[in-house]
Amino acid sequence: MSDQVKPSRRRFILGGIGLAAFAGLGIAKPSDIGENHNHYFNQLSLALDNKALSKPNLVIDKNLLIDNIKVLKAHLAGRFDYRIVAKSLPSIPLLRLIMEQSQTNKLMLFHRPFLNQVAQALPDSDVLLGKPMPVTAAANFYRLYAANQTPEFNHETQLQWLIDSPERLHQYQALAHSLKVKMRINIELDVGFHRGGVADDLLFEKMLNQIDADPALSFTGLMGYEPHLAKVPGRKIALRDAAMQSYRDKLAIALRISGKSADELTLNSAGSPTYQYYDEGDYPHNEVAAGSCLVKPSDFDLDTLSDHVAAAFIATPVLKVMQDTQIPGVDGLGRLMSIWNPNRSKTFYTYGGNWKANPISPKGLSINPVWGHSTNQEMLNGSDNIQLKVDDWIFLRPTQSEFVFLQFGNISLYETGKITASWPVLSEQVG
Repeated sequence: MSDQVKPSRRRFILGGIGLAAFAGLGIAKPSDIGENHNHYFNQLSLALDNKALSKPNLVIDKNLLIDNIKVLKAHLAGRFDYRIVAKSLPSIPLLRLIMEQSQTNKLMLFHRPFLNQVAQALPDSDVLLGKPMPVTAAANFYRLYAANQTPEFNHETQLQWLIDSPERLHQYQALAHSLKVKMRINIELDVGFHRGGVADDLLFEKMLNQIDADPALSFTGLMGYEPHLAKVPGRKIALRDAAMQSYRDKLAIALRISGKSADELTLNSAGSPTYQYYDEGDYPHNEVAAGSCLVKPSDFDLDTLSDHVAAAFIATPVLKVMQDTQIPGVDGLGRLMSIWNPNRSKTFYTYGGNWKANPISPKGLSINPVWGHSTNQEMLNGSDNIQLKVDDWIFLRPTQSEFVFLQFGNISLYETGKITASWPVLSEQVG
């Protein structure tokens, strides 16, 4: 039985509506969409077998990843610097490959344990925090930085802390003085997303003056995140222009008070869903941040990313195959479901499940709505056209990368028919 869902009498009644009743409601009978693996997933299955892998794997296709990097670089066309969003690509070898292929050392980090690992493993990186951290997190970074003795990474020249309020600025200022360190400060702006950041001009000026007056602090730039452009229906260009005007206004204030030029500052904006909104035109930012578009989980199936391709998959073994669908406690419901929907004719139980992901191959697999999800052995239904056997592989496409990638241990790197590497992911537990 599912770990989480038990069939109820109500579900039985609803699920047991006769075929004639469905027809009377004008509901079309589903067609059979089941297919076996295509050539690509057959080759990927063979590669996993040849490597003697036997548990759920997160697989990245290296060639498709590199293709996505090329697409991104073609859009940027040298107009913006590129900053890699590490939370979407949480593996040191993976980040190293992307840094080499995209010719950037700029990273955006969102998790304090990741920051310490990057400082140690990628000492040439230029790091901007992607969200404001509790001051204790900053203190823990410095504590572990000193303990790990990583002088190759110079936090006073290679790290920018993101600050979103006067209160947090005061906290970081006190920490800088107590530790006798110099801290580089990037200010988060609210350019329309309304998830925090500075919106008020007078408040912004006060923060800039506070930084300017303290030798322990230095103003290094702005970050204006605008994912609402992709999420709000319609008016996307108008929203973009409003966000960029807000950014320009704050930048003008910052240049006046800091005495710095725009070229001296890190002026960050955009993300995977929005970076292509800046293919043409003149904008205040000088770099864009993106990560998910390089592996393209399904939440990023957007018009603005139509030229990117999915490059990451979950591969999980089939543990059990049944030639019908049975729902315990409600005899006959599984049979009725399969009569109505041929894509519920067979049952496959997988090794693990309930990931943020959807089945992609073989085509036509789906979760049984009555059985529900299981993190131990997921039930998937499919049609008689699907000829999977026990120990064959089922592939799912993640809906996101930043959380999903951390659930499988090492990442399996797939390249031209072979699994060529096993890459560890970043640890969430460091310090």
